[in-house]
Amino acid sequence: MELELTQIQKDILYALITLYKKKIGLSIKGEEIAELINRNPGTVRNQMQALRALGLVEGVPGPKGGYKPTAKAYELLSVTKPEEAVRVPVIRNDELLEDLSVEELDFPSISHPEVCQARIRVVGDIKKITVGDRILVGPTPVNEMIVSGKVSGRDDTANTIIIDTESIVALPKDTIGEHMSSPLITVDKDMIVRDATKILSEKKIYCAPVKSDGSLIGIFTLEHAVKAIAEDKLDARVEEVMRPKIVTAEKDTKIREAIRLMRDEDVRVLIVTDRGNPIGIITDQKVLTRLLPPFVVEKF
Repeated sequence: MELELTQIQKDILYALITLYKKKIGLSIKGEEIAELINRNPGTVRNQMQALRALGLVEGVPGPKGGYKPTAKAYELLSVTKPEEAVRVPVIRNDELLEDLSVEELDFPSISHPEVCQARIRVVGDIKKITVGDRILVGPTPVNEMIVSGKVSGRDDTANTIIIDTESIVALPKDTIGEHMSSPLITVDKDMIVRDATKILSEKKIYCAPVKSDGSLIGIFTLEHAVKAIAEDKLDARVEEVMRPKIVTAEKDTKIREAIRLMRDEDVRVLIVTDRGNPIGIITDQKVLTRLLPPFVVEKF
């Protein structure tokens, strides 16, 4: 016989699973759940007794104790267990919602993609999302789809939002090695900004890695050059104005992975390597404007 949970019990379970995933397996306090779902802590504690009796929640004793969801809870809510889950981002009105992840994406009617709706089941507090919000989700882990649209409804009982889809696209399967700029053009850390800027201009490139004794130590970009001009630092050394951060990715890295890496590392440039050896460079501008649809570019 299938368990029938009340809405408050579902809210508590979804919140518990969300926090449990976020805290990587640490037990969750009732107060944390209450804060997330905006309920009285006493109400949460009372409901926890029922959820424990149903075998959906496990209590953890001690000062660092709290609650953990059981395998039965994941099964009942059809939620993937943390060790099996792949986070699928949710972007609302251009803002990445860190605590949300797509669990299931369904298209009830796909016969007319330009007007069809999508049902998106989410792990996390969907009350952050309201009708009229613009939503982008993806890339999904298997088919690497990105779906964009406007929220037309919300089903709190199933932790699901409904959107009127505007675009459904799949990220290209290309690797960054197929689209990198090569050979790698570098500037020396002791070169003056004026001369380094001339190299960018003559080569018609946005940026160049900075070298020191054969190693890459940073990135010098047109933005750094413009700032140096504004601050009257054209005769300063490149090392003084560059960004001292290098992020590398192997040439067989997929475009989807490169986008996430850039976002996670807060960079606009990746140094492309072949078994660790720098062989080229790729920028967010090239990845986004040349390889992805315009609406995806806007969100990233």
